[in-house]
Amino acid sequence: MNPRRIAHLDMDAFFASVELLRYPELRGLPVVVGGRHDWHPTLQPDGSHRFARLRQYVGRGVVTTSTYEARAFGVFSGMGMMKAAQLAPDAILLPANFEAYRHHSALFKAAVARIAPQIEDRGIDEIYIDLTDLPGESHTLAVRIKQAVHAATGLSCSIGITPNKLLSKMASELDKPDGITILSQEDVPSRIGPLAASKVGGIGPKATLKLKDLGVHTLADLAGADAAVLQQHFGATYAAWLQDVAQGIDDRPVVTVREPKSVSRETTFERDLHPRHDRAALSAVFTELCQRLAGDLQRKGLVSRTIGIKLRFEDFRTVTRDLSLDVPTDEAQGIRRAAGQCLKRIEMQGRIRLLGVRAAALMTVQDLEHSGPSLQRQLALIDGV
Repeated sequence: MNPRRIAHLDMDAFFASVELLRYPELRGLPVVVGGRHDWHPTLQPDGSHRFARLRQYVGRGVVTTSTYEARAFGVFSGMGMMKAAQLAPDAILLPANFEAYRHHSALFKAAVARIAPQIEDRGIDEIYIDLTDLPGESHTLAVRIKQAVHAATGLSCSIGITPNKLLSKMASELDKPDGITILSQEDVPSRIGPLAASKVGGIGPKATLKLKDLGVHTLADLAGADAAVLQQHFGATYAAWLQDVAQGIDDRPVVTVREPKSVSRETTFERDLHPRHDRAALSAVFTELCQRLAGDLQRKGLVSRTIGIKLRFEDFRTVTRDLSLDVPTDEAQGIRRAAGQCLKRIEMQGRIRLLGVRAAALMTVQDLEHSGPSLQRQLALIDGV
């Protein structure tokens, strides 16, 4: 049996790079994507564009992504836009265009699949690829894949190839942008060991702080940590996992088919909305979210048996409520009705910062069609048959 050969492909500054295809005059400049749609560039009479600057931003949005030039100022995705404006006030500000990002995401994944079809989709800008059974050297395959991605999208990506998903994910970050990094298990001490322990997915902020209190900062530190001490502070299961990842051990396969656990839509308001005084605005947004969620389910061929809502108040207190349905649905009206019942179970104390709607306990329409007679009878009664 061939040793596993797993690749992780990560598009370079994906959202920002898609924007640079549209506005090539911004190449080499600090560009930040995020905020409202009223930051669209204005076309001038001479054919050039007038762009907003980050210093003009006022609001509570977060950075969606930034070019590497903006990252040099300390501006990264997830940062508050106002904070980013303090760090890079002259950076170009562009609104996010998710339709374009989804289009280019589909293009790059299709290009990779023509070369290496064993793909695990990890999001809009990254995938795992199982190269184990493909002929050819790893570097040659990586070059072919990168060339195919660039031909399909005009964009660059970085690829890490190692014996497992854990190492490949970290390897793809080592030589960004436009990099190829190939590591063996023997390279773990020299290339992976110096990385911060927080670089591993699954070692979150709380675990990172606890590890630092134990004198563990890097993965090399973690590999040398006393097993009994780790068990004392993290429990046997998590401690064993920490020791495995510190040594680059990961047996997870590339999963080519993944059933979604839930589908959701949510929005953060530019200003906190009052439950009573802004009721009309809240109702309109609520209805729109339910309609968009229904559209998502219908496009994916899914129905939901559990509808939930999420509210985040001005003090950042977050409340969720769920409702299980007798009959699965993908219809906006049914989602709106169920979500409305969830809403009635929340005491409105303070202004609302975020509103979201979620569909869970999903099943495919095909599964629904082949479900038991009792469910079919319920559907017939509801439909008036």
